[in-house]
Amino acid sequence: MKILIAEDDLNIRMGLFDLLDNEGYTCIEADDGESALHLYIEHQPDLILLDIMMPKMDGYTLCRKIRQLNETVPVIFITAKSEEIDQVLGLELGADDYIKKPFGTREVVARIKAVTRRCLQTQQPSDQQEAETFWMNDLRVFPAQLQAQREEITFELSLRDLKILQLLHREQGKVVDRDMLFNECWGRDYLPSSRTLDQHISKLRKVIEVDAKAPKVIQTVHGIGYRFIQH
Repeated sequence: MKILIAEDDLNIRMGLFDLLDNEGYTCIEADDGESALHLYIEHQPDLILLDIMMPKMDGYTLCRKIRQLNETVPVIFITAKSEEIDQVLGLELGADDYIKKPFGTREVVARIKAVTRRCLQTQQPSDQQEAETFWMNDLRVFPAQLQAQREEITFELSLRDLKILQLLHREQGKVVDRDMLFNECWGRDYLPSSRTLDQHISKLRKVIEVDAKAPKVIQTVHGIGYRFIQH
């Protein structure tokens, strides 16, 4: 998924970029409303994070213009304004959610995941969603929900987690090398770092494996990459 971040505060914008990039989203940045509108038209992002108080064009005006072009693209307002009337106005303009500054990273990720799920689920009929679920031994993965499940335990996945699992499942039995993982799960423009990959795999194992020190889903092939073997 591609996300447009429209925010004039550099620190907040870069913080959101790093956070969402780590979650597996492709991010586009704008520091004013006019630039954000041009970027929206050019790139057609899947979701928009929209500050209200921006130079050249405020977030409310930008939201109206985007809604004239696309009635369904998810929009989340991010603002320091906390009056109830502003929240109502934002939602009446067609925003899907509303986050107040200062905000925690977990809140931002949780809200974006919720909107992402709604987006993925509305794009596909329920029978297709069911067909696209897949098993990795005793772990069942639900792509449209960004979740995996083992018995009665449900695990939350990031978009990048899902990409990694989908790739390993697709190539089951084969060794997936680091270059392939980076190209498909991070993007070809990403500068590869073995530490980045290993840290992410380690974190994902702690979520989905019964024993992260003896993984059954994501197995290491030393010096090459990773592999999944269906038992």
